[in-house]
Amino acid sequence: MARREKTDVVVVGSGAGGAPLAWRLASEGVKVVMLDKGPYHTIADFTTDEVAICRRDFWIPWATQDPHTKRHAEDETAKLTREAWTSQCVGGSTVHMSGFTYRLKESDFRLATLTGGLSGSTIADWPIELAELDPYYDLAEVLVGISGKAGINPFEKRAKPFPLGPLRPHPAAELVEQAACGLGLHPFPTPMAIISRAYGNRPHCTYCGFCGEYGCETGARSTCLATFVPMAESTGHCEVLARCMVRRVLADAQDRVSGVEYVDAEGEVHELRARVVVLAASAVETARLLLLSSSGRFPDGLANRSGLVGRNLTFSTFGKGTGIFDRQALSARIDLADFDSPFLLRSMQDDYWNESWSQPLPKGGTHNFLLHHPNPINAAVRMCMDSKWTLWGQKLKDRIREYFHDELWIEFEVFGEFLPNPGCYVDLDPTHKDRWNLPVARITLKHHPVSDDVNRLMTRRGLDVLEAIEPRAKKVYPWAWANTTYHLQHGTCRFGDDPEASVLDRDCQSHDLANLYATDGSFMPTAGAVPDTISLEANSLRVADRILARLRRREIAG
Repeated sequence: MARREKTDVVVVGSGAGGAPLAWRLASEGVKVVMLDKGPYHTIADFTTDEVAICRRDFWIPWATQDPHTKRHAEDETAKLTREAWTSQCVGGSTVHMSGFTYRLKESDFRLATLTGGLSGSTIADWPIELAELDPYYDLAEVLVGISGKAGINPFEKRAKPFPLGPLRPHPAAELVEQAACGLGLHPFPTPMAIISRAYGNRPHCTYCGFCGEYGCETGARSTCLATFVPMAESTGHCEVLARCMVRRVLADAQDRVSGVEYVDAEGEVHELRARVVVLAASAVETARLLLLSSSGRFPDGLANRSGLVGRNLTFSTFGKGTGIFDRQALSARIDLADFDSPFLLRSMQDDYWNESWSQPLPKGGTHNFLLHHPNPINAAVRMCMDSKWTLWGQKLKDRIREYFHDELWIEFEVFGEFLPNPGCYVDLDPTHKDRWNLPVARITLKHHPVSDDVNRLMTRRGLDVLEAIEPRAKKVYPWAWANTTYHLQHGTCRFGDDPEASVLDRDCQSHDLANLYATDGSFMPTAGAVPDTISLEANSLRVADRILARLRRREIAG
């Protein structure tokens, strides 16, 4: 077995939970090694080839090589799936995210208190308040570059403006805004992790439209690959090791972590000793790694004396609706000067907390209005699905031509609260193994019925807006509701003040083992109703400051 020199801090995962922390520690002279299972891409690797990038294994591994398994009940046999992989590459899923950026709200931190608890849910309050994250939200937004307009969303409290003005919207945004305002709602420009002007050494967005699912060919998207990773490396104190699979977290007899064991790209096993280990591999994969790291002192998985590692898994509930509009009719009402802009850039949070629904959970979520993705294969498949697979041949060709030349599709997505419940969790699959011959993560997926009920209400609200747009759509219909957004995942190592009811303390350190932290979405007791990237980055910076303070007080042994 090859061995490495001991380092100060090992970070497993280089996305939103890991890279900000690595930069913050390295900027203060702490020696950091950040490991990632996937490759270290550069801009030269990115193209808009839909087959190569979206329909193969560029981001997510084939289920035959490196699967998860999924089932909907404990009496079912779990099947191989690619679901719940967020990515495998340096920079994590931020590298191919769409970039919608919203902060959590005060209600997210006190959901159990505000609802009085919910039957069938393991809902819990956060051990910290929003005020503790606010300065780190401010810092993260400046460091990565977020474009938006403050002061318009009446449901968000923020002390500082966005560091960049909003991106240029498609003119149809005005129609969405008029329709929503006519219904008494409050649309606002969607904040984006894409820079609207040159920022640092990064050029402004070119409005190509190939954001979600693709790597940015200019560096204008505010990914960890474009920001925190090179920032950390530039300190001279952070080393990034790509294509390195961490297969075990090591601990000593005094209940302290001592490092990690990993396999490099050539299949050689290494042991990397460290004073601190930070896990940020995704909520599913961090839980899996802890369960793989069982020992005599931790027979049920490392840091799992509470039995909660892998439990309380949440995703985001998902709804979607579509309005199909005639381009010629639209041209009579709106200026076509920016008709090629790919961004609609309108959101609503009127129903983020809506007690008028008289639901056990008054928490709705976020509506994000957008244009249909420009992927041509995706568009063709979508039209075939919408026709119940009756379109083919010349009729399909005609329909595709109509889609690209005669229509404009305006859609919305719903980001909703996914209530934690005992039936949704991660454990180790007893049968299936990955390419390193390790048991894969088995996901048992169960929605709480209240989450689904609220998501249906949210989807109906979005359809109301599409139906109110003038000129009227040729067709408005729900495409999905009460579904699951797997790449937003949380809760498998929730933090809290009670070691019996949580895995991590309020600083995201394990209750069971000194100097073991988790900073991906696994720490979150509840999912919130927004994409979580900026929240993970803010918390990662917060935890880094807690580790720095401990290092300065010499509370962490050398």
